[in-house]
Amino acid sequence: METQHEMNFFELCVACARAIGRGCAALGSFVAKMLRLTYRYWWLVIPIVVLATAGAIYHTRRDNLSYRVNAIAFLNGPTITQFEEAYASVQLGMTPSSAHLMEFTSTRMVGHFTNYRVIDCLNDETPDYIDYKRKSSPTDTVKVQMHDRLCLQFQIKHFLLGQLPQIEDALMEALNSNEAMQQAYVAYLPNLQEKVAFNHRQAQKLDSLTSSYYFYNANSAQPMKGKESNGVNFYGDRRIHLFLKEIYQQQAHLQNDDYRLMLANAPVVLENHFAVDPKPVCSRMKCTILFFLLGWFFACVIAEMIDKRKVIFDWLKK
Repeated sequence: METQHEMNFFELCVACARAIGRGCAALGSFVAKMLRLTYRYWWLVIPIVVLATAGAIYHTRRDNLSYRVNAIAFLNGPTITQFEEAYASVQLGMTPSSAHLMEFTSTRMVGHFTNYRVIDCLNDETPDYIDYKRKSSPTDTVKVQMHDRLCLQFQIKHFLLGQLPQIEDALMEALNSNEAMQQAYVAYLPNLQEKVAFNHRQAQKLDSLTSSYYFYNANSAQPMKGKESNGVNFYGDRRIHLFLKEIYQQQAHLQNDDYRLMLANAPVVLENHFAVDPKPVCSRMKCTILFFLLGWFFACVIAEMIDKRKVIFDWLKK
């Protein structure tokens, strides 16, 4: 009875190295064959490669370049699931209010709508970075996904950059007309207003408490010591520092909620207008190299068919 041999780590490394070596040898042989075909049929390969390169240059002309535009969307009440459903409906033109947006998307000059999660690393309700690589997890307690912010992204042709404000308005109009998102916004706004009012009342209480402690507590009066005292009393003592942490925390809550209330004029608002990425989606150099390689490969395929034409004809005659 044969026994199975277990492969150890060294043998595994040797097997991987041999596989990589065979792959590199096959690639080298393939490139060498293409070079021989190029040398033998240069009169065919060179025109095809030149045509492919010219096509790349024409394809990457200035007006045909596409750029990515990004903006941070703030959700006033709707969940991310509700937003993504509305976003999908807008892209497909399934809502009546997206008719204006479809004027741009139907020509394929605006498209590739996507959204990415915004990450809060410090858990302080402040965006830290955008997860463009989609590596974050909803259960991650370090890189927390924000529930009220999303990064919106789409592509736009160069000659339409001047109409980007109109496209932005059309997109926001289509999103904010969604019935489910409007209902979530109506339920969210009164709660936010009450929360802001509560935070203002708490801030006033802390302020009055510290003022009363400083100026109306006779026990806190301490005579100043030293040559410059002149009998003047210094009101307040170090115990007031017990309130500083609460004051700073309350001020942070107050500032954050005031900012939220300022933005709460629609179910979805943009914290910033759509910004254009200056780097095009497919640059001229990248596209030229790609077209050159594809043209060379296609020309070599045609050259190989010419070289093996007798074999091909014999096979067809069978």
